Parts: sequence; C-alpha cells; structure tokens
Amino acid sequence: MNIEKLVDNKNLKLTTARRAILEIFNNSSKPLCYDDIKNSLSMDKATFYRNITKFEEEGIVNSFESNDKKRYYEIQNNPHAHFICTKCSAIECIPEKMDFKIPNHKIDNIIIKGICSNCLNK
Repeated sequence: MNIEKLVDNKNLKLTTARRAILEIFNNSSKPLCYDDIKNSLSMDKATFYRNITKFEEEGIVNSFESNDKKRYYEIQNNPHAHFICTKCSAIECIPEKMDFKIPNHKIDNIIIKGICSNCLNK
C-alpha cells in the first residue's frame, strides 16, 4: 500500500510520526495495539494516540477492543472479520468475506469470539 497516496487522498500532512505509525500497520498481518508497537516508535504515547485518532476520523485506520481491554488498530483497506480467542486473547484476521447485513445499518467491523485451535488442542 502506498502510504503517501493514502494520506494525500485524505488531505493530511504526512509527518514523520504519521509515516512511522502507518508503516508499522502496513507491514503487519494482524491488528496491533499500542503495547505491540511502542518499542518500535520514537514518539510519546500522546503523539501516537493523537495521530491514530485522526486516522480513525479520516477512515484510514479502524479499531476494536479485545478481551484484554486493549484497543487494536489496522489499516482499513479491505473489510474483514476478526476472531478473538476467549482463552488466550489471540486475534486472527478472517480472510473469507463475511457478507453480513442488517437493513438500514452500516457494519464497520465483525468480531467473532470463541476458542482458537491452539487452545482447543491443549
């Protein structure tokens, strides 16, 4: 994904902090929380959350809360569902298209909770 084009399409300035955040999310295959990436960033927590809030407002990033009460983020490029394990809190992206509709509603995120294969096999 072209980060410059993504930010430019939203008429945002691509600062060093914004580029760093988006590069981390762009290179990840799963949603990440602040704790997952804080050691990879050279910015304080307030700067991270100020930028991530702006990304959410502009529709660049979406988020959801997991069992561990942490907010997870990912670049909003292809809508998909997530599976969250109720035992270990592992998060998996579900690549299959989930065509779930509710009349007169817009669905932003689908979260499915259950027990992952690792926990089932223990």
